[in-house]
Amino acid sequence: MNDYSKIIDHPHYRSRKRKPMSMMQRAAQFSPFAALSGYDEAVNETTRVTKSKRLLDDDARNDIDRTLRLALLSHNPVSITYYVPDPSKPGGSYITFTGCIHQVDMLEDVVIMDDGSAILLYNITDVSLQE
Repeated sequence: MNDYSKIIDHPHYRSRKRKPMSMMQRAAQFSPFAALSGYDEAVNETTRVTKSKRLLDDDARNDIDRTLRLALLSHNPVSITYYVPDPSKPGGSYITFTGCIHQVDMLEDVVIMDDGSAILLYNITDVSLQE
């Protein structure tokens, strides 16, 4: 037998200072709770698509070198497409940058643009002169 005999006939307590909450207000108390915190971010990271790096043959590398030299001498803007490895998963993405080349540093294997950004030579996949 349950020992609720002392309280079974008592009226339900209601505060005199506060109004009773609506069902929406009661439910809102629990809405910020996430049992699996970080799950949505993990799913989004897993479904994010990365690309593998294209390997260029010697002819393509020579074309890139020739165009870089020509752009450096002519001071014309260029569009450079290059590969950026993803820091958190295999693969990466391709970015196209348009601007003027300031310097090609063969010691560091980078192309330094007029805005100060540096692009690694071995990540460049395409260069085209802009007129």
